[in-house]
Amino acid sequence: MNSGLAISGLHKRFGDVRALSGVDLHVDEGQLIGFLGPNGAGKTTTMRAILGLTSLDAGTISWNGRPISVDDRAQIGYMPQERGLYPGMRVHEHIAYIGRLAGLDNAVAKRRANEWAERVGLDGRSNDAIQELSTGNQQRVQLAVALVHEPKLLVLDEPFAGLDPVAVAMLSDVMTEQVQKGVSVVFSSHQLELVQDLAENVTIIADGKTQASGRVTELRAQSPYRLLDIVWSGPAPDFSPIGATELPTVHGTRRWQLLASSDPGSIIAEAAQAGAIASVSYQPPGLEDVFLELVSS
Repeated sequence: MNSGLAISGLHKRFGDVRALSGVDLHVDEGQLIGFLGPNGAGKTTTMRAILGLTSLDAGTISWNGRPISVDDRAQIGYMPQERGLYPGMRVHEHIAYIGRLAGLDNAVAKRRANEWAERVGLDGRSNDAIQELSTGNQQRVQLAVALVHEPKLLVLDEPFAGLDPVAVAMLSDVMTEQVQKGVSVVFSSHQLELVQDLAENVTIIADGKTQASGRVTELRAQSPYRLLDIVWSGPAPDFSPIGATELPTVHGTRRWQLLASSDPGSIIAEAAQAGAIASVSYQPPGLEDVFLELVSS
């Protein structure tokens, strides 16, 4: 890998606690990666290591084919899970201040603060103190702070936590725009349906170690199970595929879990003989199911 972020074999202990025991993560230039794992898996420790905020016992972190440097890290935009804003500062003042810390001159920092306050939907709150904002609006400021210096890499730790649907849509759009500009983006989230819609690629870790990495569609296809959904046009018949596990019915849709080796054609034909079918689908499990299979094994 010659461009973007490459993490290999990260290990880290905090006393008797093993936080990382072999984390690998690759984010190409202009690629968006969902970085997933249960609580305590090592996601935040990995992200802090990328920023140089946490030392490592072993492993390498590279940027564009060479060991990541202080200058490289100056080109990272970071949104920590525990937001870090100065509550007494005003929105525009805060964004511009971080811009100056990142090396922008005063005029550029002020101009970009105006632009980012507008982009994240806070142009009408530019003179409000951070402490006067809701939690969601403070997260909008944190996003603007992470982007004001136009970074080459975005590291976002649970950026969607606590956001309303409007803010989620805004943040998703901003992340997509940055990727289209060639920025590399890695973000963690427990909202797996959102991740599946937003990211083509994910890396899943558990117990401090990478368990799987790749395209969402490929990881879903690798599951040993498939899901069969049937909606009957009339009363549901007494039907269940042989060897299948029936899952809870949702809004009139009956669902079964089958082995991937099952023959869907014959199963659906049997279902059609049992009753009139209004709709049917046969597909791999969603990202949430794949995630649970990997972290529970």
